[in-house]
Order: sequence, then C-alpha cells, then structure tokens
Amino acid sequence: MITARGITKSFSGLQVLKGVDLQVEKSEIVSIVGASGAGKTTLLNILGTLLRPDGGTLEINGIDPFRLSDGKLSDFRGTSLGFVFQFHHLLPEFTALENVMLPALIAGTSRATARQRALSLLEEVGLSGRVGHSPSELSGGESQRVAIARALVNSPAVLLADEPSGNLDSVTREEIHSLFFRLRERFGQTTVIVTHDTALASMCDRSLTMKDGQFI
Repeated sequence: MITARGITKSFSGLQVLKGVDLQVEKSEIVSIVGASGAGKTTLLNILGTLLRPDGGTLEINGIDPFRLSDGKLSDFRGTSLGFVFQFHHLLPEFTALENVMLPALIAGTSRATARQRALSLLEEVGLSGRVGHSPSELSGGESQRVAIARALVNSPAVLLADEPSGNLDSVTREEIHSLFFRLRERFGQTTVIVTHDTALASMCDRSLTMKDGQFI
C-alpha cells in the first residue's frame, strides 16, 4: 500500500531525513517511534503529501502522488488519506456530526450520503448519542473519536496518525488504542502511527524506530 524509497528532506540546511525506505502492506498497522527531532513527523507529513521530499520516491496504492497536478493531489489527499492529530482540530462552530460530514461534502458527496456515512461512523466509535454536541460539550476522548470518524468518512485507503493519544488520560488512551485496531478489522485501513507511547507501539503489527533521520 505504501512504498517509500530514499526519502530525503532538509530544512534551512539541516538534513532531517537521510534516505528513508519504508514499505507498509495493505491493512497493516505500523508504528514509528523515536526521540523528538528524529524525523518521525516530517516523514509522516511526506507520506500524507502535506510536504514534498527533496529526494526519493513515494507510491501510495500504486500512485505517485507527487506526479499529480496540485488539484489532483488535493483530491487524492482528501479521498485516499485520512489524518488524526494529537489535538483533534475540530471546528468549534459545528456539531460532531457536521465535523465528520465536512470532508465528504468537500469531496463532492451529497449531503444525504455524507450525513448517513457520518452517523454510521459516529455509531462505530461509540458516539451515536453525541452527534448534536459541539466540541466544547465533548470530553477529550470523545473529541478524538470524532476526529477519527472524520478521518474515515471518505473511506481512505491509508490512515495517518500523529501522537493520536498523546493528550489523553491513561484510561481514554487505552480506549483510543483499541479503537484503531477494531476499526482496522471493520474497514481494513492501512495505518501508520507516530507515537511516543510504548504500549500503543507494542500493539502494532510492526514498530519501527527512527533516529537521526533514519530507521535503525
């Protein structure tokens, strides 16, 4: 599902990624661990096409996204990739349901279909009773569940998560960890998770350690 070869990236003359190779199989859940500054998030942003590498190649589901035009790349990112961040980044003026619907509406899905898909996903993550609540009325764990549902609303082939449980208490963190694996069984997403959480890393199919811009 993901093949990256020789990925390099520098910022202001500092080389952050030094020829990274990565292959992730369909429906596999892979964690990337390592100290702060190792290059984990930079790599994740390149896998998510949010950042272009200086060198190397990337294929996702057989497509080289960086050969696409800007418009087609934006469409690819919106429909093939789902993102979950440490902080949920929900829009405060919208309800949980509307937040989940939004990426589908942007992708051109009809309102009725987007609503039905969002309701189904909110039920899947255990929030069927909270669909009309705004982010300010949700707990941190509930907000992150909404963010996960939002990431899945366009049925992406790949889910990318950056410290998805880093801002949660221990009980909620375990619930979110289990949710990733339950959703994999349900929807079959390929998932790459950047985390400092050793418990989450140990649950994954593989855990890769990054140091000084390379896997070790």
